[in-house]
Amino acid sequence: MVVDMIHHLRGAQGYSDSKGIFSARTAISQYYQTRGLMQIGVEDIFIGNGVSELISMCLQAFMENGDEVLIPAPDYPLWTAAVTLTGGKPVHYLCDEDENWWPDMADVEAKITKRTKAIVIINPNNPTGAVYPRHILEQFASLARKHHLALFSDEIYEKIRYEDAQHIHTASVAEDVCCLTFSGLSKAYRMPGYRAGWVAVTGPLAATLAYREGLELLASLRLCPNVPAQHAIQTCLGGYQSIDALIRPGGRLREQRDRAFELLTAIPGVTCVPAAGAMYLFPRLDPDLYPIKSDEQFVLDLLQEQKILVSHGSAFNWPRPDHFRFVILPAVEDIEEAVRRIATFLSAYRNSAAD
Repeated sequence: MVVDMIHHLRGAQGYSDSKGIFSARTAISQYYQTRGLMQIGVEDIFIGNGVSELISMCLQAFMENGDEVLIPAPDYPLWTAAVTLTGGKPVHYLCDEDENWWPDMADVEAKITKRTKAIVIINPNNPTGAVYPRHILEQFASLARKHHLALFSDEIYEKIRYEDAQHIHTASVAEDVCCLTFSGLSKAYRMPGYRAGWVAVTGPLAATLAYREGLELLASLRLCPNVPAQHAIQTCLGGYQSIDALIRPGGRLREQRDRAFELLTAIPGVTCVPAAGAMYLFPRLDPDLYPIKSDEQFVLDLLQEQKILVSHGSAFNWPRPDHFRFVILPAVEDIEEAVRRIATFLSAYRNSAAD
């Protein structure tokens, strides 16, 4: 990938097409077609400076002040921030920890109003690691048809799955619905600094035409995506998928996930749903043993006392102070030391709560 980028540097010093270079968009289109999404052509692809830029751009093109967007709780907080910054109202639907962290579809439908414009789906999910089965995605598509909503499907972790978890593209069950599929190089290819992401727009042309025109205008306003990084896309999508070796049994990510899960759930009062995908665990702290009032203060105390940094659950718009996110990327020996320190901290916390 790096060699390919270097090879193209001489021709990558000027602006590209505002939607991205043709060869990269072709590679993305062909990738989706090999996955069964035959409806995705080159002109349906917009390349951006990472998925984060594209999320903001797509919301700007789509929303008016006061429009509502349904977002999972817990969520990737950029979605909530981006909706707010574009003048919209984020409305969080619950995911059910007792059901593999899959969305509570009754809660999703109950929160749809006349102002609802879209539903965000994060699959595989950050921070829970949930991977959604077909019947969940079909229910999202059904709600979108019934209420004339768009689906924003964040699939940046699509290649990071464990055991027999299968990733299904939302667009594959929602061909007649306006669906935006987001992905990129940052996670599966370990290239977050390259800032190379994309969005594929699918659905009936008549229903999505004005939206596509808005996206093209916004893409033109920022001139173009990072040109050198775009030359890595074709190589990444068409070559050896090194992520496969990391997630299979004995692979680094798989081993780190398993060890982190084993050690965290051995701590009294800590439970966790095993991650089916992505790079995180989202453990729960039993409120009877850990009567936490502020989970933000909890993680700051952990950082100060044990020099271990985790993210508090409410940062992901989880409504109760009883979860934290644990990243499984460090080496196994580092995970073991980190969890040992967390266990020490929690032991003292339990004792002080008992007093």
